[in-house]
Amino acid sequence: MKKFLFDLFPVIVFFVVFNYAEKNVELSQQWVSHYIGFLISDGKVPKEVAPVLLATSVSILASLGQLLWLLGTRQKIDGMFMLSLGIIGVFGGLTIYFHNETFIKWKPTILYWCFGVSMAISQFLFKKNAIRSMMEKEISLPDQVWNRLGLAWMGFFVTLGVLNLLVAFNVQTSTWVSFKTFGMPVLMFVFIIAQSFYLSPYLEPENGGKDGK
Repeated sequence: MKKFLFDLFPVIVFFVVFNYAEKNVELSQQWVSHYIGFLISDGKVPKEVAPVLLATSVSILASLGQLLWLLGTRQKIDGMFMLSLGIIGVFGGLTIYFHNETFIKWKPTILYWCFGVSMAISQFLFKKNAIRSMMEKEISLPDQVWNRLGLAWMGFFVTLGVLNLLVAFNVQTSTWVSFKTFGMPVLMFVFIIAQSFYLSPYLEPENGGKDGK
């Protein structure tokens, strides 16, 4: 749960800042112009995108803060975190520079598709199932079940990426922000619950699944 909240922290920050900025557009426009105006291509901050620019910049800072905290506490920095940091840095930076919210709307899709593609490359090219690597110390499953789980997660990440685009470019930005903050985690939770039901026949109650066939 702690890791889940840690990973979700920049998203929550984006949601909070965006909603505040949307209710105080002129103030957010002033802040963006004053603090990050030098990062914008023409130095101009259109009022309609000021909330997104402010939320994006604070979200990037939140992600960098996480990195500094991990380094300061000498905790392991996993590849997924660095991938997420890189993507928000690139797409967030493009959003700010071009003062165009299209880039930040693509960010979740690119992230989820990168997860799916990396899992596919690992499973099919290097014959290493990412889900098995993470879970096999806890449960023992037949090879075909591990393969199905890997495929299911790949499909799930691809689907999340598509859903993000459908919502991002067909509804108001505020609705997309809410979907990104709450809808996607809920979908993730539902998927994990469904996965638990699928795995239940393979788990032995008396040993937690270590000897499951």
